[in-house]
Amino acid sequence: MNLMLLSIPTRAATPKTQYKLRLIDIFAALLAGLFALALVAQPAAARQPMASIAIDARTGKILYSRSADARRYPASLTKIMTLYLVFEDMKAGRINLNTKLRVSKHASRRPPSKLGLKAGSTIRVRDAIGALVTKSANDVASTVAENLSGSESAFARRMTRTARSLGMTRTTFRNASGLPDRKQITTVRDMATLALRIQRDFPKEYRYFSMRSYKYGRRNYRNHNRLLGRTKGVDGIKTGYTRASGFNLVTSARRGKKRVIAVVVGARSGKSRNRYMASLINRMFKTKRLASGSHLARVAGTPPGY
Repeated sequence: MNLMLLSIPTRAATPKTQYKLRLIDIFAALLAGLFALALVAQPAAARQPMASIAIDARTGKILYSRSADARRYPASLTKIMTLYLVFEDMKAGRINLNTKLRVSKHASRRPPSKLGLKAGSTIRVRDAIGALVTKSANDVASTVAENLSGSESAFARRMTRTARSLGMTRTTFRNASGLPDRKQITTVRDMATLALRIQRDFPKEYRYFSMRSYKYGRRNYRNHNRLLGRTKGVDGIKTGYTRASGFNLVTSARRGKKRVIAVVVGARSGKSRNRYMASLINRMFKTKRLASGSHLARVAGTPPGY
């Protein structure tokens, strides 16, 4: 905004006129300052309301839902799909736990959370898995993507194709980490389906999500999932957070032969998210008729367009 004052000759201006002109100058300066401040202080788009879902993992039946199919930002829940594709390539024999993944300049420059990998260095697949599960390292996610698909964008397209094949009908991935991207979206139902399928398709590898910590180099990284060891039966799987998404959590819990999967996206804090999730899981086991067995459903309920 440009505020311009007409040039008024002062040759014949009286002291009273000069005083008025000074007042106009002051007012114009104040107005310009307030306008600039308003541009800087414009409020960010309001965070969307929290969404959540709980399902019977044996049948896929929806036990509880709140905005189950509303589009939300996944944040680091994205890394569940990144790990799904790692396990897929391991099963196909394309990589193994000792395969070394080379770190690019792009991957090394990803913002935190990260391990601080150096461009040109390598990290073994087993360490990449541990770092993704516990530290939720963004530099590791990009390294995995580039080594498995040539580029992170190509890997993201593969992630989306895989999501569709699993029944995640409203999910689109744009990167391997969950770093902010307005076009990277999901739903709590889709994330529940992903939690089902990573357990169903890779039961052995799913156990990585129960790790409470992982040592890499000289540092020991504690799992961000604080429900492990604190809420009965919880054995995974992943947390997530960005400013736009709020605090997210996908959880799976088994008690006896019964299993519940629950997802919360958009909580206001990590503590409130954890309290809500623990309460939701306990309530499902106590108040719902759950199926027993070892079978796992393929999808959560009936996804739109599935």
